[in-house]
Amino acid sequence: MKTENTTLVALIGRPNVGKSTLFNRLTRRRDALVDPTPGVTRDRHYAQVSWEEHPFVLVDTGGIDNEDDTIVNHIRHQALLAVEEADVIFFLMDGREGLTPSDIEIVDLLRRTDKKVFFIVNKIDSPEIEDTLITPFWELGVESLWALSADHGYGVDTLMEALLPHLERTDAVDLPDNTMRVAFLGRPNVGKSSMINAIIGQERMVVSEIAGTTRDSIDTLVSRDPYTYLLIDTAGIRRKGKTTDKLEKFSILKALKALGRCDIALVLIDAEEGITEQDTKVIGYTQDQGRALIILINKWDLIKDDKKRQEQLLQEVRMAVKFIPFAPVLKVSALTGTGIKRLFPEIGKVHRQFHQRFPTAALNRLLAEAVARHEPPYFHGRRLKFFYTAQLGTAPPLFAVVASDPKGIHLSYQSYLTNCFREGLGLDRVPVRLLFRERSGRKK
Repeated sequence: MKTENTTLVALIGRPNVGKSTLFNRLTRRRDALVDPTPGVTRDRHYAQVSWEEHPFVLVDTGGIDNEDDTIVNHIRHQALLAVEEADVIFFLMDGREGLTPSDIEIVDLLRRTDKKVFFIVNKIDSPEIEDTLITPFWELGVESLWALSADHGYGVDTLMEALLPHLERTDAVDLPDNTMRVAFLGRPNVGKSSMINAIIGQERMVVSEIAGTTRDSIDTLVSRDPYTYLLIDTAGIRRKGKTTDKLEKFSILKALKALGRCDIALVLIDAEEGITEQDTKVIGYTQDQGRALIILINKWDLIKDDKKRQEQLLQEVRMAVKFIPFAPVLKVSALTGTGIKRLFPEIGKVHRQFHQRFPTAALNRLLAEAVARHEPPYFHGRRLKFFYTAQLGTAPPLFAVVASDPKGIHLSYQSYLTNCFREGLGLDRVPVRLLFRERSGRKK
């Protein structure tokens, strides 16, 4: 087994140069799963993408920076963010509008980075107009320009072919088979590193650090017979003066990289500060990427004598995760060691469910019983029929359900079947996903 890096590709550029259009075109190439659970899917400005079996995380920076600021400063913040966090940068310019002062400023900034930058001239729809529209941009003095139409697809395959070598995972590290990969996520100063140190110290484990697996996290390989764990500590954003103070809220990008490498996400909440919007974003992202989730309320010792505050905090957490009630919630303290002994048994239970496989015969019995208890609705004058089901994969458990017309399966009935699978299979701690297909096999 190998621990691998997940390349993060950031789209930057002025408003209306086509970042979101390119984002949508590239993400359509992924094998997307739609989770029918209300409230789980959020407005996404990133996606896990696979191109020619090369996975990477794509981020549309235009969607995550909503500050009221001048356009130049707005784009500067996006560029600083991309330079700080991304591995590869797609810098988009508008071929129809031509070169602008904002473009020139950002190109000057990008010259100072050692990241791979693709300078892309968008809105070039055909080779006939390419030379005319791209010529002004050679004034930038960059080595290569990429002509592209995000809207029509011209030049996209050529661009992605050039990207592929930069998606190779050159820093893979061998891990023992069946290693449980656990990422500690949360806002800066919530106690991620302290929690890992407390775990290592209290459990008296055999520990070895793995250097160089990723620029943004510290990996610790822990042996606790007979199991092995990879603990991924995502470092908080480093403050470097006023310029990067505004990047504090973008620590989520580090979390995205860690999510691409883990099975189980441990999201730490500060008991004293309570759950914040940033916390709920991290929790939502874990489900967008289909990861198992355990919530750790850290610094519980600070409110151990305040029963009212305890109940208030637990209620806040319950409200934040009401659409993902399967996630275990543990009360812990890195300082005193409270609750840490419960953590590894819980990780083990979650990991087993996350990777569990089921016989097809048992799944079909479960589906038949669920349909018999609650008949599916009518659609276009006919009652929907469900023919059979099979498991497509694990991590998280994924099942195909073959029906007469998937378009007619209402959200409420999808949720009903998902809950039947969860309860019938004992998957009470992990996300469960159902993919509805036509009898012919084509997805709907």
